[in-house]
Amino acid sequence: MRRFLLASASGASFLCLIARPLSAQVIPNPDIANNTSKINYTVEQLSQNSSTVTESTSSVNDTLKDSQSQRKFVVSTDSKQQGSPTLNQKQESNNLGLTAKFPNRVPASNVIAQVTSVSQLSDVQPTDWAFQALQSLVERYGCIAGYPNGTYRGNRAMTRYEFAAGLNACLNRVNELVATATADLVRREDLATLQRLQQEFAAELATLRGRVDVLEARTAELQANQFSTTTKLSGEIIIAGIGATGGAPGRKDPNIILTNRVRLNLTTSFTGKDSLITGLQAYNFSGGLTGSGSIQESLGLASPILSSSSARVGFEPQFPGIDPKTLSSTGSNDIELYKLLYIFPVAKKLTLFAGTAAEVSDAFPSIIPFSGEGQEAISRFAGLNPVVRVSGGTSGTGLASAAGFIFDISKQFDVRALYGSVNANIPTSAADILPGVSGTPLGAGVFGGSSVIATQVTFRPSSSIDLALNYAHSYHEINFLGTGLISSEIGALAGVPLGIPVELNSVGGTVTWRLSPKVAFSGYGAAMFVDDSSGRVNASTTFTSWMVGLHFNDLFKPGNNAGLIFGQPLYRTSADGDARLTPDGERRAVPYHLEAYYRFKVSDNISITPGAFVLFNPEGNSRNDTTTVGVLRTTFTF
Repeated sequence: MRRFLLASASGASFLCLIARPLSAQVIPNPDIANNTSKINYTVEQLSQNSSTVTESTSSVNDTLKDSQSQRKFVVSTDSKQQGSPTLNQKQESNNLGLTAKFPNRVPASNVIAQVTSVSQLSDVQPTDWAFQALQSLVERYGCIAGYPNGTYRGNRAMTRYEFAAGLNACLNRVNELVATATADLVRREDLATLQRLQQEFAAELATLRGRVDVLEARTAELQANQFSTTTKLSGEIIIAGIGATGGAPGRKDPNIILTNRVRLNLTTSFTGKDSLITGLQAYNFSGGLTGSGSIQESLGLASPILSSSSARVGFEPQFPGIDPKTLSSTGSNDIELYKLLYIFPVAKKLTLFAGTAAEVSDAFPSIIPFSGEGQEAISRFAGLNPVVRVSGGTSGTGLASAAGFIFDISKQFDVRALYGSVNANIPTSAADILPGVSGTPLGAGVFGGSSVIATQVTFRPSSSIDLALNYAHSYHEINFLGTGLISSEIGALAGVPLGIPVELNSVGGTVTWRLSPKVAFSGYGAAMFVDDSSGRVNASTTFTSWMVGLHFNDLFKPGNNAGLIFGQPLYRTSADGDARLTPDGERRAVPYHLEAYYRFKVSDNISITPGAFVLFNPEGNSRNDTTTVGVLRTTFTF
């Protein structure tokens, strides 16, 4: 005999179908018919002890809440029926109580007759939405009743008497089915084991339900308050006090200054994989063409133009108060576009990028843990390898128009390269303001002015070691490096006029070794080879630089970081031809840089970083006094 079992918490699951058609369908489960145990509770137990069933069913239903989209009873295991409405547990319990209270009180005028075929019901048509459910109940289970006049009256509400009569008929039929298949039913011991498991993990299940509720609430809040469906807004505000002492002979210590830099970044994605980055910024650093009003100029350590110096803090733009493209002045806290860059994948391992306001550091990942102008090292020297900074590569103002690619060969190895042009938006050069130096000193056009071709190979041989190798080839219409790191980069070929164009080949390497989860050793080395590009002179110079340091995570308190850094800023180590090794008036000496800082994490969005760096033989000139620059930086992020 073929066996059919009903996967339901109680016989009342049939009742809504008896009195009023619903989309829920009770059907035999093929797995059950083939002796595969998938039933949680037997119908025999349901009929014998309704109170116990109600309590046990509640526990089972709690367990199944998430996986069945809050369905209280499994009416059908057919996948096609998973979207059907289900019964409410509270109503089910009340119905069980009604069964006990009104077992046989049915008025004679409303006697419900048992039917054996759905065709006996004159008001049920094959086109009705519940026809299949009624047919299944009648022909498979014989658990349906109609009125004496042959109608079903599916669109009217049932009375309590009708409910009791229908439930009684269904329970009788269920008992008959159970009696024919007792050998295949789940044992009482199995049900008891299941109930114990449910009770044992009740706390965990309650916790999970609580977490889901919290996540749903937070998701709803985020959707209601999101900035845009395609664009994310982020920002960083830096407010810092800066003081310094030392500098050139005869100079007074500058006053302590209060500076700020505000950045707003809009990251837009059109496909979910691409990114259009638009960055706006404002700052109140002074400088201009001669560096007037800057800390480094007050110390007497800045270059005569563009205020390059080793006494700079990391979050100061390379050309404060001036547009280096046209030498025009900018005002304090003027809003400017410092980033406009589009990044998009074209293959699984190949990504392209292009933009009209970009920097080399946008394409090349920094593996130095001290990198982070608002959170980590306070000096310009410690943040990045000088090869990345060459030719305005980290101007802080999106100086170049650039295009390039990122090729991820593997998870441990990738290659990146770019071409950048400084004055791509200027068609012709302005008139000369100095011999060989025009009013647009960086040239004009995409290929006619200052430019850089840079590449970086990043290698991660293990989870604790990161390596990077850098190369950059640059051309400038004037005699300078464009790093913003030292005063002698203006007139890089010492003794050669500023208007002589130069060609630079720069190489560097960087390594970070995580000695433990909280301590990392990092360092870099760099060399820049500068040559005359005009043919009017014969001159070449080499600059070198190196740095080592220890970085500490979660020092004294989770979220607090610290750094200890020592190294040699860029220093002219050789000069050939018409170039001189030591400019007039200087006493040659190797410069050194010592830095320490500690970042306090006040909250997830606020940090305070006190720090200082000391310059020995600043700018490679022993005539300069040892210089100390102190910083108290507060950073807000959102």
